Amino acid sequence: MRVAGIDCGTNSIRLLVADIEGDSLTDVVRRMEIVRLGEGVDRTGRLSDAALERTRKALTDYAAQIAGLGAERVRMVATSASRDAANADEFTAMVTGILGVAPEVITGEEEAALSFGGAVRGLPADVEAPFLVADIGGGSTELVRGSRSVDAARSVDVGCVRMTERHLHDDPPTMAEIEAATADIGAAIDTALATVDPDHGARTLVGLAGSVTTVTALVLGLEDYDSTRIHHARISYADVVRVTEELLAETRAERLAHGVMHPGRADVIGAGALILRVLMERCGAEEVIASEHDILDGIAWSVAG
Repeated sequence: MRVAGIDCGTNSIRLLVADIEGDSLTDVVRRMEIVRLGEGVDRTGRLSDAALERTRKALTDYAAQIAGLGAERVRMVATSASRDAANADEFTAMVTGILGVAPEVITGEEEAALSFGGAVRGLPADVEAPFLVADIGGGSTELVRGSRSVDAARSVDVGCVRMTERHLHDDPPTMAEIEAATADIGAAIDTALATVDPDHGARTLVGLAGSVTTVTALVLGLEDYDSTRIHHARISYADVVRVTEELLAETRAERLAHGVMHPGRADVIGAGALILRVLMERCGAEEVIASEHDILDGIAWSVAG
């Protein structure tokens, strides 16, 4: 069966068209566009006209590709920004008109379960369960613990866009700004861990989404973004600390100079790396496994079923 899944978050909108047969998922196309749908939502409570227009253009392109590739079923999931916005109905009407199906504005816990399903399938055989899966998004971070299925999940409102807009205003951010962001992130992560993994029993930390994969690419010293090398790479806590410090000390222009850096991520990657660093501190993880398979894969599996 050929299916299409779309994940529209605070920072990016992503598309996966895949063929699913039995327990096998094969990519046909996987795409990502930075549209910053959640720009300003933490401050205004609304999706801006400019953000909606950027998203409309990307989604129109996706819809044409889905039709051209003959996907039989389509599911679109909308996450943090769409949960928070007072004018989410405008977004829903726009999506329905372009795609022919309404976006599902899911809860953080539903988001976590889809991310877990996408990330855990296909992990290397030597990776020990239970897993703690962390999906660091633009507006929120989802933590989910489980082995074959979800045991506990929690979403907290710390993401790379939200933390940048709330705290990291200077370029590069000041030490006071970094300390304020660190305190905000730490309090939220502690709350999530108290629900998800209170005894710190998870054996393996799996990190998802662009902040994690970009940090991984920098740790690996890649000149260009290479998903095949990033997927299931293991990076140490010490390396995450080092790269986080380097990113937070750089200007946006200096971060843009990294060959692996997506232009739409350069202004928020410092906050994303900081979330990963604080999470690893709080849960005592010595390393994190980066996964290129995430909520998109979970959406594809769910629509095929």
